[in-house]
Amino acid sequence: MSMRWTPNKVTLLRVVVGFAAVCLFGRGAWANLTAVGLTVAAIVLDALDGHLARKKKMATPVGAQLDILGDRMIENVYFTYFAVVGMVSLWLPVLFFARGAATDFLRGLAMKAGHSGWGANAMLQTWWGQALVASRWSRGLYAAMKCLCFCYLGLELALTRGPVALVGELAADVHAMIRVGAQVLTWMTAAFCLLRGLPVLVEGWKYIAGNVGPARGAKSAAQEAM
Repeated sequence: MSMRWTPNKVTLLRVVVGFAAVCLFGRGAWANLTAVGLTVAAIVLDALDGHLARKKKMATPVGAQLDILGDRMIENVYFTYFAVVGMVSLWLPVLFFARGAATDFLRGLAMKAGHSGWGANAMLQTWWGQALVASRWSRGLYAAMKCLCFCYLGLELALTRGPVALVGELAADVHAMIRVGAQVLTWMTAAFCLLRGLPVLVEGWKYIAGNVGPARGAKSAAQEAM
């Protein structure tokens, strides 16, 4: 009996592949290269689960939240590892975690209020918010930037760092250029991450501001009635 693949199962597989890749980093040059290959596979699976959900009409609010959870787990575990080994700033995973926690909290409030992630009842109503967060080009570009970032750092780890590096010792200026490339790429990815979170933060603030006032008014009225 063949197993029926669903978007949620693909998301789970993506998380497993991503964690397997991070587990291989730092265990030798060829293990690092294998981890880079698994990283590419994880990003491909990220695109596959969304394609499967749309093509098979299997998109659900729960599936959308699982997809977001998978994204958070993958990006946090990668950036945390590279921060621990000293290849990126420790503030990078902190930034991704804080941004993800804030936007997910606001999305949760919106879902409780009856809003969805898409359609006429979506939380994001502005065209620029939908373009930055929900459009295919934005999601695709963000996934590509993360893939490029993780693969660049993985290849740097495999080729130039440590006693088992495949390339060996490099000239100081070459090594400095590689490091500058890593910093530029990672912070560009972080900047785009913040940019994509901006519409959620703006719409979420409007939602909170619009509900806190009436709630306080109702509480004051209740206290006066007592």
